[in-house]
Amino acid sequence: MGNHNPANERMKRKYFAFLKEAKGNSEPTVDSIAKALSRFEVYTKYKDFKKFHYEQAVAFKKNLAEQKGKLSGKQLSKSTLHSTLTQLKSFFQWLAMQPGYKSRIQYPDADYFNLSEKDSKVATAKRQQKVPTIEQIKHVINTMPNSTEIERRNRTLIAFTLLTGARDGAIASMKLKHVNLVDGYVNQDAREVKTKFSKTFDTYFFPVGGEILEIVTEWVLYLKDNKLWGNDDPLFPKTHIVTGADQQFKADGVLREHWSNASPIRNIFREAFTCACQSYFNPHSFRNTLAQLGEETCKTPEEFKAWSQNLGHDNVLTTFTSYGEVAYQRQGDIIRNLAKPQHAPQSETNKKLDAILKKLS
Repeated sequence: MGNHNPANERMKRKYFAFLKEAKGNSEPTVDSIAKALSRFEVYTKYKDFKKFHYEQAVAFKKNLAEQKGKLSGKQLSKSTLHSTLTQLKSFFQWLAMQPGYKSRIQYPDADYFNLSEKDSKVATAKRQQKVPTIEQIKHVINTMPNSTEIERRNRTLIAFTLLTGARDGAIASMKLKHVNLVDGYVNQDAREVKTKFSKTFDTYFFPVGGEILEIVTEWVLYLKDNKLWGNDDPLFPKTHIVTGADQQFKADGVLREHWSNASPIRNIFREAFTCACQSYFNPHSFRNTLAQLGEETCKTPEEFKAWSQNLGHDNVLTTFTSYGEVAYQRQGDIIRNLAKPQHAPQSETNKKLDAILKKLS
């Protein structure tokens, strides 16, 4: 039994090219779609896509619901089922319009990949995101070792993420020249920095404390003054791995090279939070932390708009709806306070929110 079908492979390559070049999908998105197609092919034993029938979709959907995750050992979540089946549905709808497949595949048959209405609602329900507090992040930073070159890099990495709110992919590709310590900002130039949607913008350092800025400043000056690195060298260089006397691999400082992706950054975050006896928060969660800080700090619509732009958002509503959720504890406090007699005049916070909403309406 083969582990691939040549005809299927040709159509998948054509579809992936369509997604990247016509739809502008990123590599990670295409990779996730490729994984979904691979799951389906393994289930059908690499049967030719031309033989696709709605009964295959129904049977695969049932089989997928019974599968368990390799790491968790639990059944796949509804959101995983929903994303996988939606990707397959889109592929077969596209395939049904391709020459040689139009007469073989019925376009409506792809609808059989749909989950039930109930499961779809569960899969797409918006859930409260856990967000680290500024105090938690600073506690993690303060407990991190800071004696070796690698330890200093790792500590600065977390401080820099809090200071700028930059995404991990962008951080992995940043060069020293992108950090302006004099004027206090980072130039996220899409020609060299892997920003979301290839957008270029400047991020001024968020007001998260002088000690955080000091950590970042010391690291940048160390690379420039002590190691004599130039503008095009990486801000956060990859680890230099050597073979020790015991013939085991070990870390030996940093290389004058960028990380190829953001995976090492997430690993550093995971280890740092674990060592500090804290729940793990990924780099992107810091953006939620900063969005909530902005809601507490900004006093006018203009200030919040500037804060939103600093996160790289064109629309201030993105910051409100995607990042600015009210924490459950705070939600409870607000509702309980509303039950008390209201004698005081409208608070500054309410005035600020009213002004922002009026401006957006």
